[in-house]
Order: sequence, then structure tokens, then C-alpha cells
Amino acid sequence: MSDERAASAADDAAGIEAPHDFDFRGLDVPNLVGSAAAAGKAAKQPKPAKPAKTKTAKAKDGKGKASKKGKGGATAAGAGTTFPSGGHGPMLFRPMTLRGLTIRNRIWMPPMDTYSAFAQDGRPTPFHYQHYVSRAMGGFGMIIAEATAVAPEGRISPNDVGLWADWQIDSWRWIVEGIKEAGAVAAIQLNHAGRKGSTGSFAVGHEHETVPGEEGGWQTVAPSAIPFGDYDTPRALSVDEIHGLVGAFAAAAGRAVAAGFQAIEIHAAHGYLISQFLDPLSNEREDEYGNGFEGRIRFLLEVADAIRAVIPEDMPLLVRVSATDWAAGGWDLDQTVALSKILKAHGVDLVDVSTGGIIAGVTVPVKPEYQVPFSAQVRTRASVPVTAVGLITKPKQAEKVLAKGKADAVEIGRAALRDPYWPLRAASKLGVPSDEAPYRPQYVRGAY
Repeated sequence: MSDERAASAADDAAGIEAPHDFDFRGLDVPNLVGSAAAAGKAAKQPKPAKPAKTKTAKAKDGKGKASKKGKGGATAAGAGTTFPSGGHGPMLFRPMTLRGLTIRNRIWMPPMDTYSAFAQDGRPTPFHYQHYVSRAMGGFGMIIAEATAVAPEGRISPNDVGLWADWQIDSWRWIVEGIKEAGAVAAIQLNHAGRKGSTGSFAVGHEHETVPGEEGGWQTVAPSAIPFGDYDTPRALSVDEIHGLVGAFAAAAGRAVAAGFQAIEIHAAHGYLISQFLDPLSNEREDEYGNGFEGRIRFLLEVADAIRAVIPEDMPLLVRVSATDWAAGGWDLDQTVALSKILKAHGVDLVDVSTGGIIAGVTVPVKPEYQVPFSAQVRTRASVPVTAVGLITKPKQAEKVLAKGKADAVEIGRAALRDPYWPLRAASKLGVPSDEAPYRPQYVRGAY
């Protein structure tokens, strides 16, 4: 069965119909990207960029504030701007290259679910355009779109976005174009929720519990018939179904490429399907997909190989992992390091290091930078580029993480939800002249 026919069959089973005459922009505005480009050209021409100082001198008032240099000369990222590079300027604002892709800085927006595909058809909406493009305009180097389901039953909630069908591609294109036009890299996280699927959200109710079938829920699947907390018990997948899901990840990756995304992230963290296979506390299989470390990582490796085979050679492939499940006898740092070494050999370019979400009822020692030591260990012991995430909220705090070699990039999550322009504020705090900060030309007059 072809990918398109398989997707159609999956849609039928989930009661989802392909849209007809769908206006994927959602707004009656022609050529938004072209209009933005024209506006950029009409803006005042930038002054030549100057290297950022490695240390900001104190102002005459003695308050230590950076002087406001080049305020009228900021330019759009991706339009000829020279950002701090090499050994100059704060680490946060040095470009980073993965395969054939250069990211303008090391401040990234991680995938965060918004549960806002309100038609329950997996298609992003004008909300998603506003959400992601505003952060790109705010200066983030990479925008990683939220967990995107590779199958209807792979959604976390009925209101998750997806790429399980070709007719969903166009609804992503204008968002990707907007992100790239604003100078950021557009990446997407592909996911299957497994036993943590069919759960509630603000949009449908039933928060922190399974959505009933009569209200749009579905039977969940997992490596073993072990529920997560009080959620409904999942059905154990057959080997043939696992093979089919490997194909679903690859097909979704192909659609992401068609939509224009520049990097792919595999979600193997936070207790969703792939991490359920990894963890011995949720995987009790005795076949080739369980029964020891090599069996438990097999599904992830097959997914990584399948995606690597369908995306361009110069496109980065990322994997998000939970470095520990915070439970005795479960997934831990040593296994994460061993896995990261193997992923590197399978064409994975960066490991996005998080923790938890796999086992219910555990105690997590949440505090600022509580996950950074895991990133540092994976980076050092596996010799692979990593990101750090988790209560990194302040510019100087983020800079120290990079300066001390604990990560190659930092992800600003919840702080980005309340401040879409966090990188621009960070540039000012760290003494980056405004003509080297990632300002859009329309916002130069408001530069810090």
C-alpha cells in the first residue's frame, strides 16, 4: 500500500476527512512573504556590522549598562547581516553549523505543544503562524515546531498538529516561509504519543486523563500493555505494526521536507512512544524490540535510518531524549550516553537533552538548570553536539552554560512563551551592538 493510500486509510479509521478548497493561510492576504521582503528592502540600509566586544564596558553613569551603538543600523537576519562569529562576542550569538545548515545563533525555541489544531484534523492554523513567526522575528536562531503526529492515533491530544497525510503539507508551508523570511531556521519535531496519546487539553477538557472515545479519543498503543499512571491501558503493538510506524515516521519526514522545513527532530523523550520502547519500565517485550538495551533502542535506530534515507544529505537530523526517567531501575544517563554514541553513527547530528516524562509519580528535582548536567555529560562522553533546556531563563545564565562547554546551544522554552523577543533583550544585556543583533528592519527604531 502506498504512503498516500495508507494515510487515507488512517484518516478514514480516525474519522478525519481530507479538506476541500482549504485556504491554508487562513487570512485573505496575498503573498505575505513577498510583502515582508519588500518592506525589508524599503527600510533604511544598514551600517556595516562591527565585531561585538567580548566584555561590555560600564556606562558613565556607573550602572554597567551597554552603550546603545548602531541603533539605526540593525538589519534583518538572512539579509546580509554579519553576526558575531569565531572568537568574538557572546557564545549565544555565534553561528552554529550542522551539516549544510548554518543557524544564526545558539538561542533556540524548543518544541512546546499548543493543542491548537481546533478542527482536530492535524492542520496548523493562523495561531501557529503568529506563534512561530513572532519568535523568529524575535531573534531565535532555530524554531522547532511542536510535536507533530506521524499518524492520527499518534497525537497526544485530539488537537495536536500532524503530518500524516499529503493534504496537511500546504498548511505548514506559509509558516515555514515566515520563519525563514524572519531569518530563523525552521525545524519540526516528529512524534508518536503511544500510551500517552488520546489525552485531554484546555481545548477538549479531560486534562491529565484519557479522552473517551465518544468525545474524540481512541485506543492507544505501546510496546507493552502497561498504562501511564491513570491513563487507559494501551494495546501492545505487533511487530508488523512497529514496521508500519517506522514507515510513518519516514513518510512524515518526507512531507516535512516538501513543506520546506530545514531540519527534522525525532521525539524520543518525555514518555512518548519511542521513549516507551527505550525504558525497561515501560517495555517488557521479549522479541527483537525489547529484551535488553540493544532491543529497546532498535525502534529508534530504525526510525532514524528511515528518516535519514528520505531527507537531503545536508539536512540535519536531531533526536530529543530524556537522559533519565528519575526512577530506580529505569532509563538513565549511562544508557543515554551509550545511545547517543550509536545515534551519531546512524547519521544523527545533535542530541536534544531533556529528562523525565516517562514514568508517572516520580520526584523530579526541578530548579534552574537542573537538566544542564545531563547535557554536559552527554556532550563530553558521547562527543556529540547537544542542547541544554530546563529553567534557563536569563541571558547571562544561558551564556555561562555555553561558555563552560556544557552545551552547544540552549533552548528557551517557557520564557519564550512570555517574551517572544527574548534573544533581542539578551543581545542588549550581553553587550551585542544593535546593528549586530537579529533585528528585523521594521523594528530597528525600537532597538534596546
